[in-house]
Amino acid sequence: MQDPNEDTEWNEILRDFGILPPKEEPKDEIEEMVLRLQKEAMVKPYEKMTLSELKEAEDDFDEEDMRAIEIYRKKRLQEWNALKKKQKFGELREISGNQYVNEVTNAEKDLWVIIHLYRSSIPMCLLVNHQLSLLAKKFPETKFVKAIVNSCIQHYHDNCLPTIFVYKNGQIEGKFIGIIECGGINLKLEELEWKLAEVGAIETDLEENPKKGIADMMVSSIRSTSIYDDGDSSNSDNDTK
Repeated sequence: MQDPNEDTEWNEILRDFGILPPKEEPKDEIEEMVLRLQKEAMVKPYEKMTLSELKEAEDDFDEEDMRAIEIYRKKRLQEWNALKKKQKFGELREISGNQYVNEVTNAEKDLWVIIHLYRSSIPMCLLVNHQLSLLAKKFPETKFVKAIVNSCIQHYHDNCLPTIFVYKNGQIEGKFIGIIECGGINLKLEELEWKLAEVGAIETDLEENPKKGIADMMVSSIRSTSIYDDGDSSNSDNDTK
């Protein structure tokens, strides 16, 4: 088959009559490079600069650039402030009883605050502190604090520890008092994360309660035991008759 781009007299006649399409001109690599550089030049250099670099380069821009830079600077500052606000905390901080009101009850508006009242002599309290410190890193937009219980509440019973209170706008939105409510002595990180997410203090990516499978097994076991008990009771009644 003859190449339609081949330079022959017959192909030229066919092109004149519109039977063949116009011959494809080879692309000039230099021309392509020039077009690419022109396109890149249309991107303002300040869009690739940090805020400090923008400050240093102000004298190199004209009035139109300066207006665009000001808009761009404000946008970058808004993004930066939003990021700082979201990542404001990120650790489990120790507070004392006299800091409770300022740090917890009177915390800034719409901020979730999780406080753990603990006693270091109770192993479950140490476990909860460890899990909360990990969650504080994972959810830096939520404030996580801990306080020795005696500094906040005098004569608090050990059987009420650990105690976790969840605050928002000065109100207690959730509470977990004692070993059982806090998840038991074998508490897993995901289980505590789920508890706090159910209250609304954090936004978890867990899709279901990590303890759901265990709970289902317990319910199934109880039902099975109940069936066997009923059967034994029925047989006993028949034997009596």
